[in-house]
Amino acid sequence: MSELLSARATAFLELHRPGQPAVLPTVWDAWSAELSEQAGFLGLTVGSHPAATSIGKPDNEGLTFDELLTRVAQITAKVDIPVSVDIESGYGETPERLVEGLISVGAVGFNIEDTVHSEGGRLRSAQEHADLVGALRAASEAAGVHLVINARTDLFVKQVGDEADRVERAIARLKLCADAGADVLYPVGGHDGPTWARLAAELPLPVNAIAFPEKQSLADFSPLGVGRISFGPRLQNVLGEQITRILQSWK
Repeated sequence: MSELLSARATAFLELHRPGQPAVLPTVWDAWSAELSEQAGFLGLTVGSHPAATSIGKPDNEGLTFDELLTRVAQITAKVDIPVSVDIESGYGETPERLVEGLISVGAVGFNIEDTVHSEGGRLRSAQEHADLVGALRAASEAAGVHLVINARTDLFVKQVGDEADRVERAIARLKLCADAGADVLYPVGGHDGPTWARLAAELPLPVNAIAFPEKQSLADFSPLGVGRISFGPRLQNVLGEQITRILQSWK
């Protein structure tokens, strides 16, 4: 299994091309994953928020790691394309347990964020987060599969510190993650085009941008130099709005 996963993880990482970004629909169950594969996408992300919502749990680790793994196993059993998983801040598990669990359900990558939900939502220090990324990389290599690590910072969504130097601080924070063994960097936030372009230009690894699937397009992001696009909870939100409109018409 590790040889197959290793090959799939390598193929997944190769999709991340700055200027020709991989679009990885953010899914939450086997149904949404299969629809995305049938639409021709070459990889998927499993979002923590939509996965939790789909089983009636809150985001921010309201779902347990084992519950998430159950969901991911259902997805990987249904599709033949690479799947990456949002593991939030790690669910309080050890790096070895996180890597072992992901490999056991056929995932080839994961997001790891610097908000510690189990500790009141505090933000890890830059070095603390980089050290966690390094430990996850070491666990991944020891397991024989180079899982694609997408290191995320919540500096922007949490509006930490002075806005005037927030971009610089995010870049410094994510560079530490790159040095520690990350493969992709995720300065999540509702940035404008010039900010995404600056982040992509100044960071040493492919940058993950988050998009509105119903309002934006690939053409909006390709010129900015990002290497990966995902949707977070936004795809599920859009579908929810459409379902609500349909149902309201029957009242």
